[in-house]
Amino acid sequence: MSKYRNVMMCMCAVVAAMFFSCCASGQARPETIPYGANPAAGHFLHVDDANIYYETYGSGGTPLVLLHGGLYGYIDEFGELICELSKHRRVIAIATRGHGKSEIGTKPFSYTLFANDAFAVIRHETGEKVDVLGFSDGAVTSYTLASAHPELIRRLVAIGGPRKFTDWPLNAQTELKNSKPSDVERDSPQFVADRKKLMPKPDKWLEFNEKLVALWAGPVYVTDEQIQSIKVPTLIIMGDHDQYNQIPKMVELFQLLPKGEFAIVPGCGHVVLACKGQFTISVVDTFLDQPTRAAKE
Repeated sequence: MSKYRNVMMCMCAVVAAMFFSCCASGQARPETIPYGANPAAGHFLHVDDANIYYETYGSGGTPLVLLHGGLYGYIDEFGELICELSKHRRVIAIATRGHGKSEIGTKPFSYTLFANDAFAVIRHETGEKVDVLGFSDGAVTSYTLASAHPELIRRLVAIGGPRKFTDWPLNAQTELKNSKPSDVERDSPQFVADRKKLMPKPDKWLEFNEKLVALWAGPVYVTDEQIQSIKVPTLIIMGDHDQYNQIPKMVELFQLLPKGEFAIVPGCGHVVLACKGQFTISVVDTFLDQPTRAAKE
């Protein structure tokens, strides 16, 4: 996972820069919004064996639920998107268990577990149908959530989420097989120090990494049958140079969807929101903002 870590750490600087300039016309001091650690927007919900942290922004429209990526991912990676879309709808950004302020719990990580956490938060916050956007690990969670709860979701956006471990490019598979849970702290000490400041139990950092490595090793994250059961309009997005997804495999996933759409973001790797944030947000907003068409589907 060394390339993944290097890419993500570079992207962190890009994303931070975007936060500082985000929504300058809509908010007086957007740079002061501490996404992922915002006491003005933060909430906790006890779900099963863990306290799950989430933040809410904006009002109106169909609520939009955000599910972030794994390990380096967190609520703050959606800063620019939250800033834009919360202008005209309510946004619920959920911290996956073990990430940031959400507790790790006692169970092995699974996408079903993550989906159950998300479902509990959503139903605690609203009885309405919601739109869901998931990135990377959050995208896989979104497939699982949509398959298990067809009554919950109006529209779904999944960015860079594979179906199984063997959908990864071979070099990425090899990197994961050769990685150790302790590598992240060795290679990215400042990132880990900052993340531990958020964690309710920072001494569980290594356990958190061990659970993620086991999750990623799969072998299957979501079955073809689960994908085929997703009847809501679903937009699949990926970068054309995604290091952790192959275009043919994502096309296969898209073709399994009864109501699928597929968008490739040109010139980008895995983290398309950091690479071409406004372009990606525009694609997402256009897809989600189709109430008349949605009513006919």
